[in-house]
Amino acid sequence: MRCSALLTRLIAISLALSAVEAFVSNSFKLTPKSSATRHNALSMLDTSDFKNGLTIEVDGAPVKIIDFLHVKPGKGSAFVRSKLKNLLTGNTNEKTFRAGESVQEAIVEKAELQFTYEADPNMAFMNMNTFEEELIPISMVGDNVDWIMEGSTVNCLKWNDQWIDVEVPKTLNLKVVETDPGVKGNTAQGGSKPAKLESGATVNVPLFISEGDEIRVDTIDRKYLGKA
Repeated sequence: MRCSALLTRLIAISLALSAVEAFVSNSFKLTPKSSATRHNALSMLDTSDFKNGLTIEVDGAPVKIIDFLHVKPGKGSAFVRSKLKNLLTGNTNEKTFRAGESVQEAIVEKAELQFTYEADPNMAFMNMNTFEEELIPISMVGDNVDWIMEGSTVNCLKWNDQWIDVEVPKTLNLKVVETDPGVKGNTAQGGSKPAKLESGATVNVPLFISEGDEIRVDTIDRKYLGKA
């Protein structure tokens, strides 16, 4: 009887300790913020954060800011006029925001890819981080295809697990492969002529440029900047 009573008391003490431990654990446990809360806190911007090349979400789609202008009229509220490129459709349109209006930053992943070959209707790239092959539609690359040749390295943006944009360097050094003969004595101010580059792009160059010359070009404005 004495042993039985002792055993019963020990069991009761053990249960009481377990209850206290559970109470203390629950009382001091910190509840982490949900991933959605952290995501929203980190990705909300307003029009004062605008800059060319920034990717935001508009109507649920990722768009890149191509150009913008803060306008403060004499009467009425200030606003921001912007030119946006929809990275899912490739379409460009204009949109006006109220000054200070909140916008959602598009959370995109950037990866360095190297072009390997064309597999119509796609372009094949090697991911320089994973060394895996990535196929990107030529239609998504758009006009930038004129600056990409075998071995070219580009930055690609991924949103919601899909590639949405291909960025080429703003300036490139490229060789002229086809143009009218250069005329000795001509200067940069003496006129221009079209020249086809090794990447496939065509730009206007000064008359003194000849085939085989390496030149520096602006890939955004498609302008000749000078000899490389």
